[in-house]
Amino acid sequence: MTGGGGRRILVTGASGFIGSHLVRALADAGHDVRAMTRRPAEYDGPGTAVYGDVGDAASLEAALAGVDAAYYLVHSLDSTDFVRKDADAATAFGRVAAEAGVSRIVYLGGLGGEERTLSPHLRSRREVERLLAEGGVPVTVLRAAVVIGHGGISWEITRQLVAHLPVMVAPRWVKTRTQPIALRDVIRYLAGVLDHPEAAGRTYEVGGPEVLRYIDMLQRAALVMNRRVLPVLSVPLLTPRLSSGWLALVTDVDAETGRNLIDSMTNEVVVTDQAIRSLLPGELTGYDEAVRLALADRERALGTPPAGAPRPAEAP
Repeated sequence: MTGGGGRRILVTGASGFIGSHLVRALADAGHDVRAMTRRPAEYDGPGTAVYGDVGDAASLEAALAGVDAAYYLVHSLDSTDFVRKDADAATAFGRVAAEAGVSRIVYLGGLGGEERTLSPHLRSRREVERLLAEGGVPVTVLRAAVVIGHGGISWEITRQLVAHLPVMVAPRWVKTRTQPIALRDVIRYLAGVLDHPEAAGRTYEVGGPEVLRYIDMLQRAALVMNRRVLPVLSVPLLTPRLSSGWLALVTDVDAETGRNLIDSMTNEVVVTDQAIRSLLPGELTGYDEAVRLALADRERALGTPPAGAPRPAEAP
C-alpha cells in the first residue's frame, strides 16, 4: 500500500481464509488492526482480537467504535437459510458502521453477469453489496471468482478432487468459464483500495490473467500436483444438485457449503471491467503458479507434503 498508514481498521472474519491473510498485510503496512472474531480468546494472529458476531447487532457496536474503515468478509454459506442470514447481517453491519462514524466499508463479493440469471449464492452476494451501503457508509466492492489459496473452500474442492479421483466425473458445468485469482493478488487489491479515496462507492472486478473452464483448472492442477493428465468421464446428466451429493462423497467440504457453491458453477464468472488494473497496477499470478503457492502453504501448515504431490519448487 502507498501512504495513509496508521488508521484503525476492523477486519471481520479475521480468522478465516481471506481475513487471516488480510489482517497480516494491513498490520505490516502499519495500521491498527482489530481482528473481529466470535472466539477472541482463541485468536493468535496479528492485530488486536475483538469479539463480534454479524448475527448479533449489539456486539458490533463495541467492535466498530472508533474504527476508520471496516472489511466485511463473512458469509453463511454453510446454512440452508444463508440468503436471509446474510441479508440481516449486512443490514445490521451497515447501520452500526454508520452510527459509529466508519468512513468506508470494503466488501469481497462474487463475479457474475446480470443478477436475474445468477445462482442464489451469487444473487445473495449482490444483495449484501446493496444492504451494506443502505446505512450510508460508502462501500468499495471487489468481485472475484475462485480464489486459489490454501484454506479456500473452492480451491480445496479442486485440490481434493484431483487428489482423490483416478478419473474426473465431468458434469456439464465443468465447461463453464471462470477467472480464478491467486490469494496474494486478492490481498493486494483488498489492502490497496484503502489508500484510494476515489475507490469509495465503486465496484471493481478482480481476476487472474487467465480465463479457464473448471475442467481446465482441474486438469492443470493435476499436472502440477501429480504430473499427469486427469482422465475425464463425461456425465452430462449429472445436475448441480446431484453433483453436490457426489462432492460430499469424495471431499470433506461441508455439504451445505459445497451444494451452494456447485449451484453457482453454471454461471460464467469472468472479468469484463479492468478498472482495478489502472487503480492498482501490478503483475498478476498465473494459475499454475497460484496452485504451487497454495500447495506450498498447505505443506507448511501441515508439516508434510500433500499426498501424491511433488514438493513445490517455489514459495511465496
